[in-house]
Amino acid sequence: MSNFLLKDAIYNCRAMRRLKTDEVPEDLLLQLIDAANQAPSGSNSQRARWIVVRDAEVKQQLAAQNRLHAEPYIAPNLKNPSSPQQKRMLDAVVWQMDHMHEIPALIVACFDYLQAVSGVEIYRQAGSVWPGIQNLLLTARALGLGAAPTTLALRDQDAVRKILKLPETFAALCLIPVGYPLGKFGPVSRRPVAEIMRFDAWEK
Repeated sequence: MSNFLLKDAIYNCRAMRRLKTDEVPEDLLLQLIDAANQAPSGSNSQRARWIVVRDAEVKQQLAAQNRLHAEPYIAPNLKNPSSPQQKRMLDAVVWQMDHMHEIPALIVACFDYLQAVSGVEIYRQAGSVWPGIQNLLLTARALGLGAAPTTLALRDQDAVRKILKLPETFAALCLIPVGYPLGKFGPVSRRPVAEIMRFDAWEK
């Protein structure tokens, strides 16, 4: 990992949804969480929390939650994909949905609000979790691990709290399946900077 350049990770960090069932060593999982923990935190509150799920029964329950919310969400596009690229992406989402319970580690990024919250309040306070997730994704890439964040499995916060035995002050914000990829890493397709950026104002 020490010789792996940050630029390599950033520019070749495809969302890897098809993952092998091979166990990921615990020391690598700890490296992912340690990297996530180095991210900036608003007011240095350090209230991001991480659950690394390896238990088969718990994975089954999270996979069921993912299917419950993913199937209706992707159904319209599955019937009529807008492009071959979207079709490939949706095929990978379906594969992940069908095999999530077999993926070796499901990492759930949480936030401790110190008091119970619900609705949009969950998302107003927890911005500090997302830099940690990006640190985790880049570190996974550097370690040769595949990962792809999803939020569909976490739409029912009460159900997820029960599955993961979370305190009522916690909310689960992102689920990241992690494992060794079945596919190959490579460059991502993105719009050129000239299309997505302006200096000073969007319109002169």
